[in-house]
Amino acid sequence: MKNIFSILKFTLFMLVLLAIIYPMAIFGIAQLAPNKGKGETVTVNGKVVGYQKIGQKFDKSNYFWGRPSAVDYNAAGSAGSNKGPSNADYLALVQKRIDTFLIVHPYLKKEEIPSDMVTASGSGLDPNISPQGALIQVKRVAEARKLSEEKVKALVESKINVPTVMGTSTVNVLELNIALDELK
Repeated sequence: MKNIFSILKFTLFMLVLLAIIYPMAIFGIAQLAPNKGKGETVTVNGKVVGYQKIGQKFDKSNYFWGRPSAVDYNAAGSAGSNKGPSNADYLALVQKRIDTFLIVHPYLKKEEIPSDMVTASGSGLDPNISPQGALIQVKRVAEARKLSEEKVKALVESKINVPTVMGTSTVNVLELNIALDELK
C-alpha cells in the first residue's frame, strides 16, 4: 500500500509538471517570439496566402515549384521519409521525381537538376529552394506566362536570399510566386 501511494504521488506530480507547467512555460516563451509564436504569415491584399517558413505545393507550370514534400505539405504532420540513400523504394521515388521533372523541363539533362528539386527536406515543409533550382525553372515559367526569360530570370535573381554570416543562398518559393503574380 505504501508503494502504491508513492507511485500515485509521483504520477500526479508528473501529470502536473508535463500537462500544465511545461505547456505554460512553452506558451510563455512563445509570447516573446515574433508574432507571438503564431507563425510569420504572408499576406497579399489583406488576405493571408501562406506562411514565411512553411512550404506550399505549387504544381502548375506557370509557378515555380518548391521541394518535394514527404508529407504532401501537411504542416500538422511534419516529417521526412526516414529512408536512406541506399533504400530501393527511396531511389525509385527520386527517379520518378527526376523523370517527371524532365518531362516538364525537356530542355534539361538529368545532371542539371539540383538535388533539392527531387528530394524532400527533413521536415517535408521546406519553403526554400536553391537559386539553381529556381533558375532552371525560368524557361518553363516564362513560356507559361508569355514573359521574356530575361524578365523572369531577373525576378529570380532579385529574390535570392544571401546569408549574412554563413550558410547557403536560398529562394523562398512563396515570395517568388507572389512577386511573379505581380510581374507584368
